[in-house]
Amino acid sequence: MQPRSATGRALSPHLALLTSAPAAQPGAPPPRPEVPMSDPELLPLLGRIAAALERLAPPSPEPVDLDLAEAFVFEGGERLRPVAKVHRVELDLLCGIDRVAQILLDNTRRFARGLPANNALLWGARGMGKSSLVKAVHARVNAEGLGPLKLIEIHREDIEALPRLLQILAGTPRRCVIFCDDLSFDQDDTSYKSLKAVLEGGIEGRPANVLFYATSNRRHLMPRQMIENERSTAINPSEAVEEKVSLSDRFGLWLGFHPCSQEVYLEMVQRYAEHFALPVEPERLRREALEWATTRGARSGRVAFQFVQDLAGRLGLALA
Repeated sequence: MQPRSATGRALSPHLALLTSAPAAQPGAPPPRPEVPMSDPELLPLLGRIAAALERLAPPSPEPVDLDLAEAFVFEGGERLRPVAKVHRVELDLLCGIDRVAQILLDNTRRFARGLPANNALLWGARGMGKSSLVKAVHARVNAEGLGPLKLIEIHREDIEALPRLLQILAGTPRRCVIFCDDLSFDQDDTSYKSLKAVLEGGIEGRPANVLFYATSNRRHLMPRQMIENERSTAINPSEAVEEKVSLSDRFGLWLGFHPCSQEVYLEMVQRYAEHFALPVEPERLRREALEWATTRGARSGRVAFQFVQDLAGRLGLALA
């Protein structure tokens, strides 16, 4: 009579061998069923097992040709998409941030030459050119012939896939700057812990051909109330706060951006107007720029560029 399972279904000859094997004695290794490897029914079973294990295994990083473009976007934590044209402004058009611009430029130049360089956190007032500076510095370094230096943008939502991106880039000969714009973490977000190990402190460390630049409106990348809550509720407040703010310590460069004065704002407008050759009288340019900033309730590089865009549109001119 053919052996059957608990549900009454007939067992295959191989499963019958397994179920009919004598019980192992305590402390003895389990008996090994003698199933002939040449059995035609066993080979398909082994093939299905191997295919299932292959599906469960993490995918190996796909080779990427970084010579396809000068900049890429890391999409969905899976692949690098080439960027045909980077949206940026020239470094000379950025006003009021001369000191931090020179620091970041020097740091990037050293990295492009193969010398030691630091990860950088650009933090501070919104609209003051943090992300524009990263893109402008990248262009300047390549224009100076120190590259080719590749700019890789990773979105905040994909930051947990940063280890995979580092694994992909570590196998390339090109030097790469990973750029994350508007990096910050909320109360229930714990992905900052994995980022800490990736930047510094992990067993593998950051690949020698990779640098990490991030921009944020927050100096410590976390809301103030999140840090203050740790002070008030933790058993050991000082240790809890240290654990929260230690992420920003992984950045060797802290570059602060602060609100600009009216004089600097008007200089920004003037530089943009001259760069795009807008035919407008200086007094009109000043008057309308101040009115624009008043209606916006802010003065910044972003506000200045938005005004110039509006002015060029009213003049019927394209910003080439």
